Amino acid sequence: MKNVLVTTDFSENSKNALKYAQLLFDASPCNFFILHVDTLLNAQGETLPHIKGSGRITFKESPKEMLTDLLSSTKASNTNTKHSFIALNEHGFFIDTVKTQITDKNIDLIVMGTKGVTGLREKVLGSSAGDVVTKVQRNTIVVPEDVRFTKPKEIAFPTDFNIFYSHKILSALTEMLKINSATLRIMNVMKNGTVLNQEQENNKAYLLDFMGETFSKNYSFHTVTNKNVKSAIQCFVESRDIDMIIMVAKNLNFIQQMLFDSIVERISFHTKIPFYVIHD
Repeated sequence: MKNVLVTTDFSENSKNALKYAQLLFDASPCNFFILHVDTLLNAQGETLPHIKGSGRITFKESPKEMLTDLLSSTKASNTNTKHSFIALNEHGFFIDTVKTQITDKNIDLIVMGTKGVTGLREKVLGSSAGDVVTKVQRNTIVVPEDVRFTKPKEIAFPTDFNIFYSHKILSALTEMLKINSATLRIMNVMKNGTVLNQEQENNKAYLLDFMGETFSKNYSFHTVTNKNVKSAIQCFVESRDIDMIIMVAKNLNFIQQMLFDSIVERISFHTKIPFYVIHD
């Protein structure tokens, strides 16, 4: 049984992330823990002010009531007997709460929505999603605002081969490919005239050997030269009609270039492509 933590702020984006998680794991037995973290402002469960179109000030439901409604509607629309849903309404700091729930509920995966706001660096993923990806040691799927509700069939795996592909990394890759009958497109971007060093060559050989033994046909390797890394990934994603991007969090410098760059914003967060970050 897989335990999936789905965070919510009751936005349509976060609701779509929950729906996408259900679709992604439709064939897998899952417990979906739907987590809302109250800010300190609402720690007493107060209702939030809301101005209707008429200009008359009314009050929304409290976060606890909204979470109850979300849980009820999710259960009512669910037809998958392999899935169960548990609501978690917590108070405190977001990252600390997520870490606590990971331990308490034995969470395997986090799923979050993001609008990918342009401009300020801290808003590229939304402050919460950005912090989870970089500070929480758990595999995380970041779901963009306009995600396509289809199972990913073409998955891009940009890598510079600077890390060793551990069992945990390869297991996460294998699961995502198998549950979706997907094809992995491994891509490496190199400047013209450069070559891989011996460590990179060894890591590349290990990864390709593993893929060859595990997936005889459902993968391919691509080298893109003479391009900026982020521009190359953008072109690759668009030309191959990629459904998901997977990266390894251990390569922090590389992944931060992806997460905090305006070009990649347009790839991952302003279109329809989820971003899966794997932690070693």
